[in-house]
Amino acid sequence: MTAPITQDVLTLPRNLPETGKRNLVGLTREGLREALLEIGTPEKQAKMRTGQIWQWIYQWGVRDFAAMTNLAKAYRAELEAHFSIELPEVVTKTVSADGTRKYLVRIAGGHEVEVVYIPETDRGTLCISSQVGCTLTCSFCHTGTQKLVRNLTAGEIIGQVMLARDDLGEWPEQGAPKNETRLLSNIVLMGMGEPLHNFENVRDAMKIAMDPEGIQLSRRRITLSTSGVVPEIARTAEEIGCLLAVSFHATTDEVRDRLVPINKRWNIETLLGALRDYPRVANSERITFEYVMLKGVNDSDADARRLVKLIQGIPAKINLIPFNEWPGSPYERSDWARIEKFADIVHKAGYASPIRTPRGEDIMAACGQLKSATERARKSRKDIAAEAGLG
Repeated sequence: MTAPITQDVLTLPRNLPETGKRNLVGLTREGLREALLEIGTPEKQAKMRTGQIWQWIYQWGVRDFAAMTNLAKAYRAELEAHFSIELPEVVTKTVSADGTRKYLVRIAGGHEVEVVYIPETDRGTLCISSQVGCTLTCSFCHTGTQKLVRNLTAGEIIGQVMLARDDLGEWPEQGAPKNETRLLSNIVLMGMGEPLHNFENVRDAMKIAMDPEGIQLSRRRITLSTSGVVPEIARTAEEIGCLLAVSFHATTDEVRDRLVPINKRWNIETLLGALRDYPRVANSERITFEYVMLKGVNDSDADARRLVKLIQGIPAKINLIPFNEWPGSPYERSDWARIEKFADIVHKAGYASPIRTPRGEDIMAACGQLKSATERARKSRKDIAAEAGLG
């Protein structure tokens, strides 16, 4: 019997009160140090105080300055007077029959984004968002039908990780033995938005996630997915160094122009040129090529053979994604036999070609289905098909 979908609706105020205090969540170490200096922390103590507060926030998950017991009581009061420790607001949590959790999260200004936690036997992956909406208008992606509202701040990005740890009860207790088994072990920047169109905030948030005195995730546990913002790919290697995934989805410029319009600016040849340098610069593992399987569009044997020829020489794996349908979508999912034949051609060419198991489809939490409720501009199937060049 299939488990029922459950939903928790939190009755919270639509807008948090304006405190006038500076939120410390999302500040870099240097930014936190400067903030402490501004309230009169002695220069000689600033580095130590920064480290102490950093650990309280990101290692222990503490939100109350009064609980930071290795700081003097008067100093804690000073921190309370000037600063806050605030996360984005969880509006609803929906749980899929397969255990996937989708959070609708409200940020400053009343805008909303979606965050998805996917439990697996050997890992727990959190899919986080970097923008409200998206600029890329990829025609197969539900999120792409939502106009860009704004970039998320570093605090709003790392805040998604922190609120998921809250929900999973995963902040460690002080003095408890270190537990290497994590419910939230991986982060993927594959939610709403193009991460490389919000580079600085994404970088700062991921540096917090990787900090050895905080959340402590290895850079190999973080994957950033881009549709191909070529100028920022080298910066990603140098300044973040995480794993890279590319929303590829087509083997000719003609088809990719339609599916992933950013291809008109940086075509397949230009994109692949940037990707060939990435593993060397980042000292990273294989690049993941994400390839959504669209019936009659990009799923032929010829497409499979072109794909392996195009990526020749790049350490890579091909992640085949059965298309996740959404209301008004102009595409259909490739037949399972066709997906398997495509995967077989790629595999025989020497590349790993896993077929992603759709997760959270019953709660619209699967890849390409995220779209915040309040920004959901209803378009007809005819309108969406026309924008995709299929009308």
